[in-house]
Amino acid sequence: MLDTLIQGLLLGGLYALFALGLSLMFGVMRLTNTAHGDFIVLAAFAAISMAPLVASRSVLAAAMVLPVAFAFGYALQRWVLNGTLGRDPLPSLVVTFGLSIVIQNALLEVFSADPRSLDAGGFNTRSLAFGDGFAVGVLPLTVFGVALLCTLALQSLFDHTKLGRAFRAVSDDREIAELMGLDANEVYALATAVACIVIALAGSLQAMRTTVAPSDGPLLLLFAFEAVIIGGMGSFWGTFAGAMVLGLAQQIGFRLDPGWGIWFGHLVFLAVLVVRPQGLFPRTRG
Repeated sequence: MLDTLIQGLLLGGLYALFALGLSLMFGVMRLTNTAHGDFIVLAAFAAISMAPLVASRSVLAAAMVLPVAFAFGYALQRWVLNGTLGRDPLPSLVVTFGLSIVIQNALLEVFSADPRSLDAGGFNTRSLAFGDGFAVGVLPLTVFGVALLCTLALQSLFDHTKLGRAFRAVSDDREIAELMGLDANEVYALATAVACIVIALAGSLQAMRTTVAPSDGPLLLLFAFEAVIIGGMGSFWGTFAGAMVLGLAQQIGFRLDPGWGIWFGHLVFLAVLVVRPQGLFPRTRG
C-alpha cells in the first residue's frame, strides 16, 4: 500500500502539471481551452525537435521551449482568443476545438503518427532506493517537485504581485477593472502566456517520461480537466490536490486490476461531480 500511495502521488504530480495551465486560464478568463491537451503535445514535440540543436541535452531543449511558449500564448490570446470571450462560452469552445484539430493534423503531417520521446540521457531510468526492494524513480520525483514549485509560484504570483492583482481584478469584474485603468485584453494575454510556460514544462517532462504521439492530446485534456474539477475551478492548490486524488485513484485501480486504473479515476471524478460539484477546494473570493 505504501508503494501504491507514493506512486499515486507521483502520478498526481504529472497530472497537476497538465492541469495548472487549464486552471489558470479558466480562473482568469472563464475560458475552457479544449485544445489544452494538444498544446501539451505540441510543446513536447517542440522540445523533441530542438534537442538535436543542443546535442540532445533534454533540459536545455526544454528551457528553449519556454520563451517560445510564452510568445505563442501571448499572441494566441491577444489576437485570437480575446475575440471569443463574452457571456456565451460557445465561441471559445468552437475556436479551441478547431485549434485542437489543426494542431493534431499539423503534427501528423510533420512527424507522422509514430510515437516519439525526448532523450533524457538515462535520467528517466535512475531511481533512489529506500529500504529493502523499495525504490522511487528520479524523474517522477522531479516532476512532482516541479509541479509543487509551479503551484507555489502561481499562487504567490496571484497573491503577492501587481500582475496577480490585475489577474484577480479582471477575473472578478472586467468592466470595473477597465474603469480603473487596466487593459483587460493585455492582462488576458499575459495570463495565457504564463499558462503556456507551465504547459511547455508539462509537455517536455511528459516527453522525457514516455513516448508522445500527435493523437495524445484529448486524453491529456481529460486528465487535466478531471484534476481541475475534482480540486475546484480556479484554485491552484485545489487543482494540485485534485491531481493527487486522481493519481491515487488510478493507482489503486491499477493495483486491483491493470485494466481498472483509468476507470477508477473517472469514477472518482463522477463522484465529486455528484457530491460536491464545486470541487473539493473551490476558489474563494475576497
